[in-house]
Amino acid sequence: MGANDLKINPDPAEFRPPAQRRSLFYSVKFFVFCHSLLQLAQLLVSGYMKSSISTIERRYGFNSQKSGLLASFNEVGNTILIVFVSFLGSRVHRPRCIGGGALLACLASLIMSLPHFLGGLYEYTDSINSSGVNSSSLCQSESPVSTSSSNQSCSGQQGGDQEGVYPLLLMGQLLLGIGAVPIQPFGISYIDDHASRKNSPLYLGILLAVTSIGPAVGFISGSLMLRFYVDFDKLSEDKIQLHHKDLRWVGAWWLGFLVASGLLFLAALPYLFFPRSIPKENEDEDVESTPDCKQQLQQTDSETSFLQFLKSFPRIALRTLRSPIYLLVVLAQVNLAALLSGLATFMSKFIERQFTQTVSFSIMMIGGVCIPLAVLGTVLGGVLMRRLSLSVGGASKLCTAAILLCILSSTPLLFIGCSTQNVTEVFPQGSAVLSCSAGCRCPAEAFNPVCGSDGVEFRSPCHAGCSNVQIDASNKPTNYTECECVGGLGVASPGTCGSGCSNLLLPFVALLGVTSFIASFSQTPSVMMILRTVPAEDKSFAVGVQYMLFRVLAFMPGPVLYGSVIDSTCIWWGRKCSKKTSCQYYDLDRFRQRFLGLQVVFVCGALLCFMLTIVVLRRRAGQMETEGKGVKGGYAMVSASSKEKELEGIKT
Repeated sequence: MGANDLKINPDPAEFRPPAQRRSLFYSVKFFVFCHSLLQLAQLLVSGYMKSSISTIERRYGFNSQKSGLLASFNEVGNTILIVFVSFLGSRVHRPRCIGGGALLACLASLIMSLPHFLGGLYEYTDSINSSGVNSSSLCQSESPVSTSSSNQSCSGQQGGDQEGVYPLLLMGQLLLGIGAVPIQPFGISYIDDHASRKNSPLYLGILLAVTSIGPAVGFISGSLMLRFYVDFDKLSEDKIQLHHKDLRWVGAWWLGFLVASGLLFLAALPYLFFPRSIPKENEDEDVESTPDCKQQLQQTDSETSFLQFLKSFPRIALRTLRSPIYLLVVLAQVNLAALLSGLATFMSKFIERQFTQTVSFSIMMIGGVCIPLAVLGTVLGGVLMRRLSLSVGGASKLCTAAILLCILSSTPLLFIGCSTQNVTEVFPQGSAVLSCSAGCRCPAEAFNPVCGSDGVEFRSPCHAGCSNVQIDASNKPTNYTECECVGGLGVASPGTCGSGCSNLLLPFVALLGVTSFIASFSQTPSVMMILRTVPAEDKSFAVGVQYMLFRVLAFMPGPVLYGSVIDSTCIWWGRKCSKKTSCQYYDLDRFRQRFLGLQVVFVCGALLCFMLTIVVLRRRAGQMETEGKGVKGGYAMVSASSKEKELEGIKT
């Protein structure tokens, strides 16, 4: 009779599963491919936002703390919904939820670009404080005319074009975070549910690596698009007076959001066709596990109500957080996430200021060097897990070794850099006002840096006492002459003198890339430790709690914390129409020490958590040996489910 039963079950398998497997939408490999593309597009928006944050800061006069809040505000909507959405896990149609979230992120990306189209032209300091191009910021004793024109320009600016910019950007970030809620938790749990144990680490490693390319593409796109002037769609080329090396330059920050919106729309479409459940990848379990999974899902949907979900929420949350391995690994990842939030948001600004580079070049260093090396490290971490079949204990040792090496490689970064260049009346602090430019009546808001022939920098040609300017064929200044405050030849060239550290850029970026590569080795092993130390029914919930803690403890406060640290190193704030704008000069020594020192602190926190994980695992192994309960299998940290026991009984 048992033989007859065995003949009855394969009959449906001869018809339905082959038909299903002929469709790409019943393949876990195709789902990994689609999900990688979706996260590539979704994280492209996030990466592009972070690459453009200093440009948006300069365009609308935000300080670093305010721009840090903007960069992290997408985590607010994500944090509110992530746990509830992840708890629903297998109770909903996960692929369709992912597709719906992608469409919402598409709308959010469009909203992010709206301030450019709703606002006016970019007005930098000289365009407000002077009426002519050739006499811009020159030393003039006849200042009442320029002052009156300045007042007229400011009265026009105070009409309110920029008042609604910040709330609109915040709303776009909020919707972007809400749209991203189902994408990662549902995608990871869907793959792990239907992939074999052998291939699951590799798939997750590929997924984490490909999704890391999203921010890289965002940074590279930002580097390319910020080479275009912000108002290139509103002005002809001959009316654009600034060069991309000018400190007042603002690139086309809005362009990348339009491109990302289209990519998100295309990436969302395949998820409308994926089924709720697909056959498990392991051939021995395909026929037997898939029907039972469907029955279990139907039973769960029929028995679990939203009220029951709310009642069981605290119990499952406590049960998940009581796992010491889970809690320590998540806290280690929180430290690394906080480090990442500062690196991604402000590292390009750090390179720009510390090594006197353009915005686009600084962004390219992050997107073209550091992130690809981090992707490579993530892939190798997944391959190493699969090749060596590492247990949870082995994964914890791998993570600890990677973070320890990361500390050794990141500490020297604190000593690579230079001090702020000599800027008259700005740095060194406490410099007296020069009498040579006292009669020029220079506007207090003037900011058009020039470098004197004696190597001293001035905030504007007026502050250098320059009374004449040489222009080229395109009506752009090439040199300022007759500068009374400049020693030697009395000539000043447009632009900053720079910090003199450009020769240290190569070793800094090389060491930063090595640090990113080493630290990323811990990504895949730490994710697998989380998935293998929680019960199967709590897997989606555990991933949701993990990302909730990321947002609450790292991604939300991280950029704001880094922005506050950066603002504390500012030595001269810009002003426009009597209003404080973004910082123009920083104390570079303090900038470097506080910014990079904060990252070293987070790396040390991650190291401590991973070391405690090893200690807990050794104690647990000792207890299991004394009780005569050995751990079977590399990942077996939780008891086998009733279904697995039934399968083992059938096979034996």
